[in-house]
Amino acid sequence: MATLLLKQAQLGTAKHKSDVLVKDGSIAEIASLINVEADTVLDADGLVMLPGLIDGHAHIDKTLWGMEWYENDVPRDLQAIVENERRFRAETPFDSQQQSERIAKEYLRLGTTHIRTHIDVDTEMGCRHVEGVLATKKKLRGLVEIETVCFPQSGMLGRPGTYDVMDQAMMMGCDLVGGIDPSSFERDPVRHIDCLFELAQKHGKGIDLHLHEAGELGAFSVELVVERVQATGMQGMVTISHAFCLGEVDDGYQRKLAALLGQNDIRIATTAPSNRTVPPFELLREHGVIISAGNDGIRDTWSPYGNADLLQRAMFLGLKYRWRKDKELEQALYAITEGGAQLMGLENYGLRPGADADFVLVKGQNFVEAIVSQPAQRTVFRKGRCVVNNGEWVGGAL
Repeated sequence: MATLLLKQAQLGTAKHKSDVLVKDGSIAEIASLINVEADTVLDADGLVMLPGLIDGHAHIDKTLWGMEWYENDVPRDLQAIVENERRFRAETPFDSQQQSERIAKEYLRLGTTHIRTHIDVDTEMGCRHVEGVLATKKKLRGLVEIETVCFPQSGMLGRPGTYDVMDQAMMMGCDLVGGIDPSSFERDPVRHIDCLFELAQKHGKGIDLHLHEAGELGAFSVELVVERVQATGMQGMVTISHAFCLGEVDDGYQRKLAALLGQNDIRIATTAPSNRTVPPFELLREHGVIISAGNDGIRDTWSPYGNADLLQRAMFLGLKYRWRKDKELEQALYAITEGGAQLMGLENYGLRPGADADFVLVKGQNFVEAIVSQPAQRTVFRKGRCVVNNGEWVGGAL
């Protein structure tokens, strides 16, 4: 049985340092002092130990990471951006397996061990991107775990045949059914949401809905989702991503929606964008709503931004929510760790005895310094095995 002993690590939000004993890929013990013989002893004094980071909302199938720079000159209009992306795919050789693997490795180098990613499907490219990401998922299993959502980025109802392509993607092995703005983009909210739940129930899977709709229009879509969850008994199986509307309606309506989401175990995934209102974090958590955070798209035809660093994303959450106190920033850490683990249903996650020994070590005095300084050199362990040492891959051939 392989053993690893870390000495005097600063664990997450803990106020004191601890020794951590890892046996055969799992955390066996955490204490102020552990005196045992171990195969490997690591002096972790001066290092912050965080559980493996989790991206709850990504689009790794269409990143341009590592490719020739893409010059973006697209109007700020959702339909125009979607059509531009379709043209790019039609005119440019693009390998979704290669690209998803490239960015997944960068995620791992920066400490991310789990990703929920949305994968574009449509009537022109079919399930080509799904095939690519599923190949990456298989290749990197045990290093980066990837949960997949088949996503009708170009719309479902307005493009006949898209429902069938999504059905095919689910049969191929996608983990969740994805949807997009039922009212403003699809123009038929009841039918769109009915289709999502029909597909999900057919395949025994969950749902993750992109909801960019503003104010009361978006809130109307939220209420429709709640109604379907109640009717189908799919509590704990539905996520609403972005959900800007939750932060845009009046206080009373916010509280009503927060209560409905909590009562029906509907989760929220946010990316804390600079240009939109964010869901009311504290209010949602008061009602027991699980919230995760993610990078969204990274250097694609939508935007030149992004670098796969979830510590940076946690800082963006802090800036957007105006969190300054250490206690407040615990919420940012939650969103990229425990919140993501709850979103993805991970049972053996965290810095506790019995959990998988998936963690990242970074220089710093505490987790807040790790978030605000985002140390470049990180050491990453997967089930007790060091796969990245000071930012360099050491896990063997891929």
